[in-house]
Amino acid sequence: MKIANELLQEIIEGSTRLMVPKKSLTEKVPPMEPAFFNPKAKLNRDFSILAYAALLKDFQGPKIFLEGLSGVGSRGLRVANETEIEKVIINDLNPSALELAKESANLNKIENIEFYEKEVCRFFSHYSKKGRRGTIVDIDPFGSPAPFFDCGIRATMHGGLLSVAATDLQVLNGLFQNACKRKYGGIPIRAEYGNEIAIRLIMGCLRMVAARLGVTVNPLFVESDMHYYRVFVEVQNKPDQDENIGFAIHCKNCGHREYSVEHKQNCATCKSEVKIGGPLWIGKMFEKKFIKKMLEETSGRELHKNCQKTLEKCLLESEMSGSYFTLDEIAKKLKMSPPKLENIIANLQENKYTASVTSLNSTGFRTNARMDEIIKIFQTS
Repeated sequence: MKIANELLQEIIEGSTRLMVPKKSLTEKVPPMEPAFFNPKAKLNRDFSILAYAALLKDFQGPKIFLEGLSGVGSRGLRVANETEIEKVIINDLNPSALELAKESANLNKIENIEFYEKEVCRFFSHYSKKGRRGTIVDIDPFGSPAPFFDCGIRATMHGGLLSVAATDLQVLNGLFQNACKRKYGGIPIRAEYGNEIAIRLIMGCLRMVAARLGVTVNPLFVESDMHYYRVFVEVQNKPDQDENIGFAIHCKNCGHREYSVEHKQNCATCKSEVKIGGPLWIGKMFEKKFIKKMLEETSGRELHKNCQKTLEKCLLESEMSGSYFTLDEIAKKLKMSPPKLENIIANLQENKYTASVTSLNSTGFRTNARMDEIIKIFQTS
């Protein structure tokens, strides 16, 4: 499956040399042939490197990376080259993609890597027995990752990290509610904070699959970008006893929102009928200690400029409960220009509420204040 050299180009991402199809760098939509590579996903891969490096730093036990849908191997090769991994095992059904991955491995003189050409779940099933599981398991498909949750969890060792990405944003954001219910077991709500609801639907589905297998998944870090959502969870070999599955309750009339284990019918603020999303994850999405470790790993690396800023926001919101609000939605409700984000947060804190920015929206903020209380603060800002 040799690809002609004139069709390829060598690039450097992070500190890793990669052979990629030229057209993937020049065309608006990267082509599938001869192999898929998305240069815009560098930010995604940068966050992955930080998360994986943070886990591996203090991990006791074998350090093995499994990737089920590797494409040209950009993520797996960076893991091999830029983290303290012992072995990288990547898999893809496209032999041309694997050929490019092998060329890139030679460019970087990487020897602790193996290549497989199998269907994803067959690949993961090969590593689902005790003693063969991965320390880090990565799932990055076109569309929904839900079909691979079962085999991905089974292939992740106790204390290991499972990372999954979703690109079926229209489904998760509420455009095709029945499709979302079929794939993720829950219904989304079309709202200003729809990306958070989408991430919680992914997490909820992961948790319910894990519960059937008798294991626990704990969120460490989540990421939202224009073209994908990604969640990073720790897998522990013990049953999940926490009440972390529930519903998103959203009032279209006044804008009140909450996450609840109960299936409520009326708004707690204005008593109007509410929209209900879920079942979905209602627990925390960020682990503070893990975010701090990721921030420590940013030093001395070639990373996207947004990585550190995003992680600093994650750190601020890591212990905040509830959903976020946006300046625009409240300003629109009040028919006024949006105030400065830092002023609103400061005013909320001065009024004894908790408040912080959020990594999920550039004009968003988290607070324990109700919508009517937020409106009063907006009107006096």
